[in-house]
Amino acid sequence: MRVCVIGSGYVGLVAGAGFAEIGHTVKCVDIDERKIDALNRGEIPIYEPGLDALFARNRREGRLTFSTEVGEAVASSEVVVIAVGTPEREDGSADLSAVLAVAKSVADSMSGFTVVACKSTVPVGTNEKVREVIASRAKHPFAVVSNPEFLREGEAVEDFMHPPRVVIGTNDARAEHVMRALYAPLYGYYDAQGRIICMDPRSAEMTKYVANAFLATRITFINEMANLCEAVGADITHVRLGAGTDPRIGLHFFFPGCGYGGSCFPKDVQALLRTARNHHHDLTVLAAVDRANDSQKLVPFLKVKERLGGSVAGRTIAVWGLAFKPETDDVREAPAIYIVKALLEEKALVRAHDPIGMANFRRLVTEDATYCDDMYEALDGADALVVCTDWKAYRTADLAKIASRLKGRIVIDGRNIWAEQPRPAGLAYDGIGLGIR
Repeated sequence: MRVCVIGSGYVGLVAGAGFAEIGHTVKCVDIDERKIDALNRGEIPIYEPGLDALFARNRREGRLTFSTEVGEAVASSEVVVIAVGTPEREDGSADLSAVLAVAKSVADSMSGFTVVACKSTVPVGTNEKVREVIASRAKHPFAVVSNPEFLREGEAVEDFMHPPRVVIGTNDARAEHVMRALYAPLYGYYDAQGRIICMDPRSAEMTKYVANAFLATRITFINEMANLCEAVGADITHVRLGAGTDPRIGLHFFFPGCGYGGSCFPKDVQALLRTARNHHHDLTVLAAVDRANDSQKLVPFLKVKERLGGSVAGRTIAVWGLAFKPETDDVREAPAIYIVKALLEEKALVRAHDPIGMANFRRLVTEDATYCDDMYEALDGADALVVCTDWKAYRTADLAKIASRLKGRIVIDGRNIWAEQPRPAGLAYDGIGLGIR
């Protein structure tokens, strides 16, 4: 099948490489000439494990190409995937200008019946807006389909190649047939019947928000319980296991820490809250989740401040982990942003390390901090260490080496990565919800 993916950012690039990997001929299009030039040189602008192999193999075999020519790519394709950004406006709404601009370009370029699949995360009702824009200009028949993505950063290639489900929102039988054929290579015939889920477009759009809002709620709930465990002297690692092994609850997305971040959960929670307000409906639970997560991001800062006698002024704090989660260089809404800014605002000196996220972090946090290429180097002269991201390199770190290089011997573990490990004598260790240790 001939596929055009418009938008070569995170979602578009993973989807484009994934569609090519399962046998389709894919043209990825973007208006950013520098990005396309880099991709045509074989340079990937994002970090995502496994993407480099898919990218290289499918470019080499001619199934994956890149261009700035939207018209040509759309005219030669049966399916056009919209994967452009929908950034959050100041009022919490999604900016659909890029999506609607793409819709105009698609309408002007179609050469026959075309299925337009919206993979960008968009508010409920966007499918209809896209359809109206295309209908006002199109000279050929078409169908607009909602096809939300459920890719986890750091595991996006695995999620695309082995998705638990594919959601397709359409009321058009012909479009449904095309979309089923597009994704069918991911599954055997019988598996595809249950895992490719078709519904109306509004329900498909809503599904994306509900999924992310629920996961954000799970994370926030276990964080709230972790904070209560500290107050009553219980241990959240035991409580989590005791509660999470109930099959009705489960252990996935049930880890305490210093809050969720990234490009999806915060934005999608805000978008869903705004949708509710626009329909005169209060989402009281989700509003509380949003507030609680903002507070949770600062818990490690408050802990290190308390450990240092109520002030961090003039003290040196090492921070390990700047990305919002491991296996990505995405730092958007990362807890480390809030922690580092709070430390700097109260006149602390910060020595930071992240395996791959430092360059992106420096662009967001312009205040003075020292960035160290070696994680142990960040400890030199530090009064305390704060862990914000659970990278594998940190999990397997030598705690004795940390104790020997960390002047203050205080560790605030915002991800509980060493909660179950024996620690050197004299190392003051404080995690999230660990109670009396």
